[in-house]
Amino acid sequence: MPLATLNTCTPEVAAAQLTPCVDIPRWVEAIVDARPFSSEADLIAFAEKAAYPWTEAEIDGALAHHPRIGDRAQGNTTEATMSRGEQAGVSTAVETQTALQAGNRAYEEKFGRVFLIRAAGRSAEDILAALDERLQNTPAQELEIIAQQLREIAILRLKGVLAA
Repeated sequence: MPLATLNTCTPEVAAAQLTPCVDIPRWVEAIVDARPFSSEADLIAFAEKAAYPWTEAEIDGALAHHPRIGDRAQGNTTEATMSRGEQAGVSTAVETQTALQAGNRAYEEKFGRVFLIRAAGRSAEDILAALDERLQNTPAQELEIIAQQLREIAILRLKGVLAA
């Protein structure tokens, strides 16, 4: 959706375009309410600022829509399509999938939530290394990392929406 269209469409249409970037209503509403933006750079800068801080409840709500790393999102929603594209580079080799499954289980047992990482641009080896490293974090440390990863994903998706 070109910026001009995002700037002039109804709030409902704008929200529908932004929600798949990250399903945090406060973030979506802030962007919708701040329109019009003079440039894509202004929109991205505003979106980045609006993403601070996200509460633990907002993060957990957004995580409910993210598949485990290595799993392919199901369905035909915009969010599922975005997720499949972001994880396209994750190897489907049996060894990699086995390691990701074990890592996901360990992470979920320790932190009680799905392991989230910006997969776009990362190899399976990079993701596995990050997963192993992050298993050493405290819950508070991990929550900050999750929030940052979620912000990175949201901004990448927002850029994709603008390019569509």
